[in-house]
Amino acid sequence: EVQLVESGGGLVQPGGSLRLSCVASGFSFSSSPMTWVRQPPGKGLECLSSITSVSNTDHADSVKGRFTISRDNAKNTLYLQMNSLKPDDTAVYYCAKGWRVDSWSSGDYWGQGTQVTVSS
Repeated sequence: EVQLVESGGGLVQPGGSLRLSCVASGFSFSSSPMTWVRQPPGKGLECLSSITSVSNTDHADSVKGRFTISRDNAKNTLYLQMNSLKPDDTAVYYCAKGWRVDSWSSGDYWGQGTQVTVSS
């Protein structure tokens, strides 16, 4: 059974940091490109950051310099380090299998999502 389980979300003040994790199982994680995607309240999906199996990365302009995607293939785990968080970063954050995933149909597998709320 394929599973992607995100964790690490929560409430954080503007300017703060969070690290999201996504533990994968049931497929060949180490050979798979992966993406972090978010959905702000009342809005559509936004592709944030993608990483190849050998850790080449791509970040959206909206998060470049603030967010960093990484992976530990030995632990089947994907990470998203988020710094300098803003209220506009409030969203449900998902990990998905695929490169530059920006729609529900373009991701092979999805996690259940983790809520990030940036507020004072």
